[in-house]
Parts: sequence; structure tokens; C-alpha cells
Amino acid sequence: MTMTPSTPERPVTEKILQDCVAWAELSASTALSFFRQGTAVDFKADLSPVTLADQTVERELKAAIAVRYPDHAILGEETGIEGDCKDHLWVIDPIDGTRSFISGHPLFGMLIAFLSHGQLQAGTISMPALNEIYCGGLGVPATCNGIPIQVSGQRELNSAVLYINEGEKLLENHPAIATRLLQVGQTRRFGYDCYPHALLAAGHVDAVIDYDLKPYDFLAVSAVIEAAGGLMTDWQGKTLTLDSDGAVVSAASPELHATLVDLLNS
Repeated sequence: MTMTPSTPERPVTEKILQDCVAWAELSASTALSFFRQGTAVDFKADLSPVTLADQTVERELKAAIAVRYPDHAILGEETGIEGDCKDHLWVIDPIDGTRSFISGHPLFGMLIAFLSHGQLQAGTISMPALNEIYCGGLGVPATCNGIPIQVSGQRELNSAVLYINEGEKLLENHPAIATRLLQVGQTRRFGYDCYPHALLAAGHVDAVIDYDLKPYDFLAVSAVIEAAGGLMTDWQGKTLTLDSDGAVVSAASPELHATLVDLLNS
């Protein structure tokens, strides 16, 4: 999934991203109206939390998409797939980082991805509490609040700033991999959710290892990172799809990416 400077899809992608930005701005206001307001929390069957903010933002986004693109399918975290997803599919995460949201931590996001005939075409990462919106897609360079961004291009793991997301899950399920990750890179940070990946797209972070994600967690992020010149795949180096297992690696260069894939599989 290489995003080139100029493709036939660019005008379509630009229009898609314009819509995404408008929806992101709308949903940011809605999310912030619940943030740090003592919103009640329920827990789903998998013990992941859900709030009225998640449900309201998703409902709002789905309604806006349906008005603009009534024939398109939508996959939402809270409500699943509606419509036939083989042609045009929107994938949305209304609150990426609900645990951050309910604990008053401002690094929760909102994600929108668009796929056409199975191909990832565009993605948006909105950070409501930070007033930042990251965008990118096929033939459209990545931006943050309309300003072009790009990855650092770092090639050497020993010099890299590395984020390890979902650290406790890695330590529990893949302790050997976690141990190896804790011994590499110039700087290591534990993190969660979409923001470390956004920082990679903007050139502040060189690599992110993530785990146990769903398509609504990684598709929009992948579009932005690749539009910024980076790579994001599964741990085996395969292109991300709706069926990927949710273990992902993002990197600022092919060389750094290859080194991390080797480390993850050694």
C-alpha cells in the first residue's frame, strides 16, 4: 500500500478527506462535551469500556456519512457493519482510547478510514482535546491541521525513538518479544491508542509496536502514516486488511521497518 505523490485517485481522495475533516471537527465538539464530565461507563462482553460519548459520536458520524454517501457501507466499533462492504466502506472509531477518555487523559482520538473495493484510500486521525487533525491518503500528502508532515526517515534502530503500545498485553502474551523491545532503540516509551502513530507520521517518533488492535484502530492510522512516507504492516510485514490479526508495526523507513519485523519474529 504505497501512496504516491500523484495518482488518478487524488481528486476523489481530497474530497473524501475534506468530508472527514468536517466530520472530525463536528465529532470533536461532541466528544469534548462529555470529556471530564463524569460520564457513566459500561463494559462490553470483552471487558472493554464504552460510554455515552462513544455511542453518541458514532451515531453522529454514521448519520453524517449516510447523508453524504447513502450507498456506502459503514463499520463502526460500537455497532458493527451496516451495508455491503465490498464496494465502498467507511471504518470509524468514535473514541479511540476510551480508557484514556474515562480517566481524564487527553490523548484519546477519533478515527475515520475509507476503503474503495477493498483498497485503503484515505484516513483521518482527530485528537479532540489537542485540536489536531491528521489526514492522508492515496496521492495526497499527509497533513496536520492542513500543514504538511512527513516521517523522520530514521533507518537505524539503535538511534530510534520507539513507542511500545499495549505494554501490559505484550508482557503477558509475548514476554520474550517485550523483553527484546525493551533493550533496543535510543529512547523507549510506553503508550496507547492512535497518538504515538500520529507522532510517527509527524516525524517526532521513529517506530511504534502495537498489539491487539481491530480494523477501526489501525486502518485510518495506516493511511496517514503511509501518506507521510512511513510504513505500517502486521508483525510479519504483510499489508494490513480488514482481516489482519491486530499486531502491527509502524516505522519511519523501510530499513527500520525490516529490522523491527526481524526482531519481532526472531
